[in-house]
Amino acid sequence: MSDASQVNRRDFLGAGLAVAGAAGLAAAPAAGKRPLPFNPRTHQAMPVHNLGQTGYRVGILSLGGQATLEIPGKEAESEAIINRALDLGINYIDSAAGYGKGVSERNIGRVLETRRKEVFVTSKTADRTYDGSMRLLDTTLKNMRTDHLDLWQIHNLQTNEQLEQIFAANGAMRALEKAREQGAARFLGVTGHYEPNVLLEAIRRFPFDTILLAVNAADRHYLSFIEHLLPAAQEKRMGIIGMKVATRGRVLSTWTPPPPEEQPERMRTPRPGALTIQEALAYNLSLPVSTTIIGVDTIKQLEENVAFAARFTPLSETQMHELEKRTLPIVRQALYFRRWDLGA
Repeated sequence: MSDASQVNRRDFLGAGLAVAGAAGLAAAPAAGKRPLPFNPRTHQAMPVHNLGQTGYRVGILSLGGQATLEIPGKEAESEAIINRALDLGINYIDSAAGYGKGVSERNIGRVLETRRKEVFVTSKTADRTYDGSMRLLDTTLKNMRTDHLDLWQIHNLQTNEQLEQIFAANGAMRALEKAREQGAARFLGVTGHYEPNVLLEAIRRFPFDTILLAVNAADRHYLSFIEHLLPAAQEKRMGIIGMKVATRGRVLSTWTPPPPEEQPERMRTPRPGALTIQEALAYNLSLPVSTTIIGVDTIKQLEENVAFAARFTPLSETQMHELEKRTLPIVRQALYFRRWDLGA
C-alpha cells in the first residue's frame, strides 16, 4: 500500500465526526416536499449526527431489518422490537426487499401504518435492471404500507460487471432516479460489503445521498473500507451508515460456533470471536459515520444496545488500535462477506 493511500487515523476520525415505473407504481407527492420524519425521543436518548446533506438528524444507533425481523413466523416479536425501538428513540430503520423475501418489510410496515412520521424508512433493490427494480419498489411500498421511502438504495453492489449493469440505459440507477422524480423515494443510496473499489467508482459516477458499508474492528486487516472508501464518502459529505458490527455474532467472544456442516460454507469457522458486543459497538460508533445499524434477536438486546449508545464516548486512537489487533486471529470470519478470491 502506498503512503498516499494511508489514512491519518487521528485526522480521519476527527474530520468524520465533524462532517459527520413499472406500470404498477403510481406517482406520489414529491417526497422532498414532505416534512422529514421526527421522533421526539431521539435527542434525549442518544447523540445525533447529520445524515450527510439530507437535513436529517439521525441517532448514532439504528435498527437493522435482519435477525428476528426477517424470520417468518416472528411477526409478534418483530412488531414488539420495532415499537420498542421507536419508543426508545431510534429514528432510522434499515431493510431490503430481499430480507426474508419481504418478511422484514412487512413486519416494519405493520408498525409504520400508525408510526410512519416517527422514523426514517429505508429499503433496497438487489435487481440490477430498471424494470425489475421498479417492480421491487412497487412491492416494497405495499409491504411497508407507505407511499414513499425516505431512502432507496442499490443493494450489495459487488463487482464491476454489476456496476456497469446498474448504470446501463436500462439499469437500476434509472429506476432510482425515476422513483425520486415521482416522489416514491426521497433520497438515493448505495450499499455494499464486498469490494471497496467498486463502491468507490459508484460514488464517483453518481451523487448518491448515502452509502451503507460494512465496517468493524477487523476491517483494516483486509480490503479495508475504512482506508479506501470512507475518506471519499466524507469528502463528498455523504450520509455514511455502518453495518456488520458483530458479523452475525462471529466477532463476539460469546459466540459458540455451530458444527461446521451446519454453517454456510463461506462462513465456516471453528473458533469464537474476540470482542464483547460493547467493544464491537464502541469501535463502530467511534468511526466517522452518521449512524450504525444493528439487528437484534430480542427486546433485551435492543434495550442494552440503546443504553450503550446513550452513554457512549468515542474511543481513543490507542483503544481503537487495540481492538483491531485483537481481531487479527479472526479476520476471515469477521469479514466473511469480503471478496476473498483475489483473482476475481
